[in-house]
Amino acid sequence: MYVIKRGGRAMPIVTVQMLEGRTDKQKQALIEEVTSAVTKTTGAKETAVTVVIEEMSKSNYGVAGKRLID
Repeated sequence: MYVIKRGGRAMPIVTVQMLEGRTDKQKQALIEEVTSAVTKTTGAKETAVTVVIEEMSKSNYGVAGKRLID
């Protein structure tokens, strides 16, 4: 989690990296739950929390020397 100052206020930014393939409904639920967890644990206002989802293709992700699509 990164914290960036905006207008003198701390702004939590959470980046979630995951493989592509989730539905819009799943991503929305993830954003809601992450936002809730951040507000509960840090005291940040919900309006200050930013969640960024970075989706990766299985062709661009590898484990133990193998791409996930191989």
